[in-house]
Amino acid sequence: MYLRVIRLILLCLSIACVARAGVPTPQDVLGFTPGDDRKLASWAQIVDYFKKLDAASDRVNFTEIGKTTLGAPFVYAAISAPENLAKLDYYKDIQRQLADPRTFQSNDAKAKQLIAKGKTIVLITCGIHSTEVGSTLSSMLLAHRLAASDEPEIKKILSETIILLVPSLNPDGVDIVKNWYDKTLGTPYEGTDPPTLYHHYTGHDNNRDWYAFTQVETQLTVEHLHNAWHPQIVNDIHQQGAFGARLFLPPYMQPVEPNVPKQIIAGYTELGKFMAGELRADGHQGITYDSTYDAWTPARAYSHYHGGVRILSETASARLASPIVIKPEQLRGSEGYDAKRESANFGPVWPGGEWHLRDITNTMTAAAFSLLKHAAHNRTQWLTRFYEIGKEAVRPRKKGELWGFKVSENRRDSSSEYKLRSLLETAGVEFSGATSDFDGFVVKMAQPYGLFAKALLEKQEYPNLLDAKGEPQQPYDVTAHTLSLLFDVKVELLLAPRRTFGKFPLEFRACRPDNGKTAKIPQIGLYRSNVPSMDEGWTRLVFDRSCRGDDYINIWDRHVKTANLARLQTIVIPDQAPRQILNGYAKGAMPDELTGGLGAEGVAKLREFVEAGGTIVTLNRASIFAINAFNLPVRNVTAGLSEKEFYVPGSILRTELDTAHPIARGMPRESIAWAEDSPIFEVNEGATNVRVIARYPTDKDPLLSGWLLGGDKIKGKAALVEVTLGKGRIILFGFRPQYRGQSLATYPLLFNAISNAGK
Repeated sequence: MYLRVIRLILLCLSIACVARAGVPTPQDVLGFTPGDDRKLASWAQIVDYFKKLDAASDRVNFTEIGKTTLGAPFVYAAISAPENLAKLDYYKDIQRQLADPRTFQSNDAKAKQLIAKGKTIVLITCGIHSTEVGSTLSSMLLAHRLAASDEPEIKKILSETIILLVPSLNPDGVDIVKNWYDKTLGTPYEGTDPPTLYHHYTGHDNNRDWYAFTQVETQLTVEHLHNAWHPQIVNDIHQQGAFGARLFLPPYMQPVEPNVPKQIIAGYTELGKFMAGELRADGHQGITYDSTYDAWTPARAYSHYHGGVRILSETASARLASPIVIKPEQLRGSEGYDAKRESANFGPVWPGGEWHLRDITNTMTAAAFSLLKHAAHNRTQWLTRFYEIGKEAVRPRKKGELWGFKVSENRRDSSSEYKLRSLLETAGVEFSGATSDFDGFVVKMAQPYGLFAKALLEKQEYPNLLDAKGEPQQPYDVTAHTLSLLFDVKVELLLAPRRTFGKFPLEFRACRPDNGKTAKIPQIGLYRSNVPSMDEGWTRLVFDRSCRGDDYINIWDRHVKTANLARLQTIVIPDQAPRQILNGYAKGAMPDELTGGLGAEGVAKLREFVEAGGTIVTLNRASIFAINAFNLPVRNVTAGLSEKEFYVPGSILRTELDTAHPIARGMPRESIAWAEDSPIFEVNEGATNVRVIARYPTDKDPLLSGWLLGGDKIKGKAALVEVTLGKGRIILFGFRPQYRGQSLATYPLLFNAISNAGK
């Protein structure tokens, strides 16, 4: 505690001694200093601060580039030396050329000239997860020091770099969290997460959108920052759990997705270890790397496939803005380190004690300035590495190498092909096609972002990583991202050189059921637990984009218990842990009106609804809730199995459909299922009220992409079943048919289940 206070005093004194007159501090505008205990800023206050900073400093250009999901301004600040800000278009053009060396025939001499003139472009993104409050607060501290300080190191950073600072990738969530925090301040619920998704649709999953681009915030960032500026370094500032390391930095643990260029791996390894060394020398404790977080999925790392190193920093959390005390015995590690024991990739050990929001902002700002120091002092190296990545990407492919991919519609519906083309175009991928003798389009590898396309079009083979006991080492996130499977498009690998096709204009068609047209959908009740469910948010997104505004309503726990459900034809219960659906928040964990879940009363009302002729559609784990709540003659065959026996951590599996059933009618016999914490169904012997709609094949490997252990245990088992109950029915999905707004291949199953209600 003493060292922390001394360090803070010295930092404040050093900044005050070199501060430029007239540049407002965050306290001048907010009334407090970011990092003060129990103080959060609203989004309006943050925007106001950056506007005042822009007006007062010739080092800051503050810009609004669009509106968020809920209509708030989406903004960023370009920060650099005044002479650099006066020539932003000039430096942007240098970046454009280096990103695509075809613009100057990959001439090394020309590249050297461009590198000598260019600047290291650093994109700093804050606040994508709004309960991780430190980074958005730290953005103001970072901006103020860069705008106000005349320290030699700061002037070097401003001279050699152009910094693009995004105060929050989710401004809507800033206010969602602040409003809840202020409401509960001084109550037993102080520091709890808000009882709603902190991004309107995706919650925490907004950091899983960097290849599907489903959200407006992702689209704005990609269009106006990544694609416009091609940053060499992206510093993505996050928080993690309170009881492990104080700070994570790259390098990432294995596995690394095989399409990430070797120069990217070298870059984040060098930079991450430099930052760790600098911070340790400055007295910071509890720093780890090569642990916890992998670099497998492009869903979190757009820059890795666009020439930029992603430096994920994860600082330990408090309780939002409220301090905590951690005892030494409470410390624990994660994959790859032990927080109580110093090791090659962890240390020095933090002994425990008080942990304040100020500790979080100090750690974040210190790490960011260490990164900027490296970016400034190694400008030539960063631009050279960036050019080498682009040069390798655009080189002509040799005979026998992968030349490209042919993509075409897969039997049923061309809308998925259009959607995929639109997505690839958003990411800067080039394609050709649309001639009289060719249906579909071709993606060549010899282009700047061919590896991004390759990562999404090919099947993933996740390595079989087991520990000494034979247990699977849990991936940080999912193991499959094959959009060609999720979108149900046909992909052919092209190994021999092929002629190119003329370019054609992109036509975008929104993904809608019934071959791109809005289907007639009866009144739907979308269940929304008081415990926020990201799958509910994704389902709401799909409904908002595929249905008419009056086709569905949200129904909460209280509505199920008290409202007249007979006016609905279908109730959809998204993926959520059965215990959360049934019991909700425990008594005392939240205000009384938010506790209790559906309970026995809600279950009884749902049973009454079905028996009277209604339809309930349950997704993934919610199906286990339905099986238990209604005593259905179906069981989960993987229940009780250890991960050593059966494990499927976010993978794409093969299914076979009963196309004679209305829910699968019009679909191909072979389809897919997105499996993650998914039940596998077996119908009880003698049951006459159950019909299997989809099952896993008996004679083929169920795995299409990702990782699956114990696949033999599910062969021939059911993935989607219909159970009649009274006059109604329950549709049990053993997977997420609308997974993260991506699984277009299985959208029809969901919409058919809804639109066939009552038939």
